[in-house]
Amino acid sequence: MAEGLAVRQVGEDAVLVETDRIERVTALYVELLARRHELPEIAEIVPAARTVLLDGVADRPLLLRKLSEWTVPLQPSAEGPLVEVPTVYDGADLAEVAELWGVSPEAAVRIHSEPEYRVAFCGFAPGFGYLTGLPERCEVPRRETPRSSVPAGSVALAGSFTGVYPRSSPGGWQLLGRTALALWDVRRDPPALLAPGVRVRFVPVGDARDSGRILPGGGR
Repeated sequence: MAEGLAVRQVGEDAVLVETDRIERVTALYVELLARRHELPEIAEIVPAARTVLLDGVADRPLLLRKLSEWTVPLQPSAEGPLVEVPTVYDGADLAEVAELWGVSPEAAVRIHSEPEYRVAFCGFAPGFGYLTGLPERCEVPRRETPRSSVPAGSVALAGSFTGVYPRSSPGGWQLLGRTALALWDVRRDPPALLAPGVRVRFVPVGDARDSGRILPGGGR
């Protein structure tokens, strides 16, 4: 198996690939999607913080043999859809996060909006993507006391992740701002705007009603 990866058989027709870091999860997920035609039929590919579950595998011995031959890069390629998230940076915790970073709120906005993020995995609520790409030095703790209600569209931080709340819910992440983008819409195919592997850029705007754009193939 490739460096940093270990494989376990799960149940009758599933395979769990364990990794040593979340960057390798993202790279493996992108690689699986790109090379799915080389593999036996897989019903579902589910990435998480340190694992990728391959469920409903038609020929598990063949899949294990194929995976053993792969060399998976640590970083995924830049190909794929890019979602721009227009963000009003007026969150309740922006000043506190800026203080943790030792910068002004204006500089904190620049720090957060400069990177290109990648959806590593989804969870917590339908349409909630865990985004990686924030500099390691900018990790922040969750709030000691979670809020009973976080508004839909809130752009937030916790640990090394950035996320956008797809609907109003309790939450303990640090709130930086808000967007009007619909992160989850059952009338859309697929319903989730931020799926694993999607690249994301946060674009500072003065009005959350400004529309976002989905750009194919990495163009801006």
